[in-house]
This record gives sequence, structure tokens and C-alpha cells, in this order.
Amino acid sequence: MSVPKIHPSIGVALIGAGMIAPTHVAALSAARDRVRLRAVVARRPERAEYLAEKWQGDAPVFTSDLSVVTNDPEIKMAIVATPPSVRIDLIDTLAKAGKHILLEKPVARTADEAMEVVEICERAGVTLGILFQHRVQESSKAAARYIAQGQLGLLGHVEIAAPLWREQSYYDELGRGTYERDGGGVLITQAIHTIDLALSLTGPVTTVQAMTATTPLHKMEAEDFAVAGLKFASGAVGSLVASTATFPAGHEMVTLHFENASLRLGRARLDVFWRDGRKETQDFGVADEEDGGPIVAKHHLHQGVIEDFVDAIHTGRPPMVTGREGLAAHRLIDAIEASSRTGRVVNVTG
Repeated sequence: MSVPKIHPSIGVALIGAGMIAPTHVAALSAARDRVRLRAVVARRPERAEYLAEKWQGDAPVFTSDLSVVTNDPEIKMAIVATPPSVRIDLIDTLAKAGKHILLEKPVARTADEAMEVVEICERAGVTLGILFQHRVQESSKAAARYIAQGQLGLLGHVEIAAPLWREQSYYDELGRGTYERDGGGVLITQAIHTIDLALSLTGPVTTVQAMTATTPLHKMEAEDFAVAGLKFASGAVGSLVASTATFPAGHEMVTLHFENASLRLGRARLDVFWRDGRKETQDFGVADEEDGGPIVAKHHLHQGVIEDFVDAIHTGRPPMVTGREGLAAHRLIDAIEASSRTGRVVNVTG
């Protein structure tokens, strides 16, 4: 009987101390047999020191100086959780210092900028992973297994839904919901998770016809509503509806209608409706009460992505979602926005 190889823990830096930072630190703490949090880089480090309470180990250094990370040989990877507007130079510096990078979504503000991030890391020879944690959900993995078995037949119709809600106070934060800081609104900041998950199961979209808008329910620059008709490379057709103006928020859902069955995929449940009348349900527990909200209170999905990324570094294999894989969601979002601006059908590039 072979014994799994136990890899030494590696040093990690967290870059950015915003809303998602507590989830990252809790996830790192839960994975402390594999990682050691050595540094937290924040614009105002004194405001980030509360994060030490969530780390069960020696207190990390809190600093605004990125060289603390680049000059520390024990730090092998950095989790970058800054706004997209301040990433390019930061990632370039980290990559040139040989630090592997696990990047919070989105990769960047646009598909072109995201490609630049990918190429920076490729030139430096460092691993780039994207934190699309919906792929770690047990329901998502179960759906992928059903598809891989090849019994569902031809994919014909896809429904992607992200009916979310944000209070106006969420968008009152400086820069939030703007193109300059975030790259857009609901599509790139919230629905990108569901988009990435759907594309991982369906394959690429080839053409889009869409409309985006800012509803009267929010004061913000970018869109809080988007609807799109989609045509897939497989020949399937589908729809995407995303909003942060849906009150009360619903649950994100991907529904895939195949020739022999339909899959309805939620965060904690998968229903399979076979054409012969059978129904199979896999229930993985109650979804987080915060589903659809801005706070990610539970850290287990982030922990799963982090542990996968650490294993990828040790073994030299690609991480769960590579930088290039992450481009697919960006290209679709760019096409939706272009179609909305022009009122025309737009080809998805790449």
C-alpha cells in the first residue's frame, strides 16, 4: 500500500485586506498543515491587524511594503485580493520575484487586461490560479461527473441565473460598481462565478445578443442587470440573467437540458430529471444563509481552492482553474457588454 507523499507547508502572503480578507485568513488557518501565513499587505496595515485573530499560528507581518513579500524566500505564493484596478504592476512585481499567484476573481477589468496578467505570469514561469470557488462545491463536482459519464446525450438548452441583491450602501463605497476600479457591475463582480461554473460544464459560447442596464434601484456607474441570449460551440442555445436588483435575492442556478435528462445545479443541491420519468437528487446540505449577499461567511470553498493550488505548486500540475481558463468568463462578459452597447449580435473572441 502506497503512502501519500506529505509535502512541507509553504509560506503565503495575502495581498489586500478588504471584504473577502477574513474568509481567506480563515481558510488559510484551516489549512495550516499546508500553509503558513507570513505577511498581510494592505494600504493601511494597522486596519488589517484584526485579521490576526482568524489566523491560528504565529502572527504574520502586517505591512504596506510589497518588498517584504518579494524579499522573503519562505513565501512561495501570494493570494491577491485587491481591486482589479491596482493589479497589473503588483502581479508583475510578484511574478518577477518568483511568487506563485492565486488571484481573486476577476482576473482583471477587461479580457485584454486579463490576458496581460496571464502572459506576465507565463513569462515569469510562475503558476497562476483563479479563485472561482463555485467549482469546489460538491454539487458542481457531481454535475461534472454526470456529464463525464456520457449518458446525458446532446446538450440543447442552457439557463444561467444569478438573481442577487445589494443594498445601495454596497455601491456607496468609493469606486465600487465603476469601470475604473472594478471593470463593471454585476457581471464581472458577482455573476462571473456562475458564468465560470456554467462554462466549465458547457464549453465555450460563440455568439451573444444582450442588454445590460442600471435599474432605478441603484445609483452606480455600471450595470446591475444583464440579460443575454447565448449560442454555444456545441450547438446548444441558452440564456443568462444576472442582477443585483433582485429582492429578496434568489439562489444562483445553472440548468442544463440534455437529450436524455436535465440537470438543475444549485450551490448545495443537484437534481437530475431523466426523460424516462426518473428523478435523482443529491442534497449536500443547506446553502449558506449569506448566499446572494456580499459577505462570504464560510471559508470551506476557499480552503478547497487554496489546498488545490498548494498541491499544484508541489507537484507541478496546473491548478483547478488556470489563468487561461479564467479568460473564458472574461471574454463572454466583454461580448455581452459589447452587444448591449451596439444592439447587435457579437462574436465571442478567443
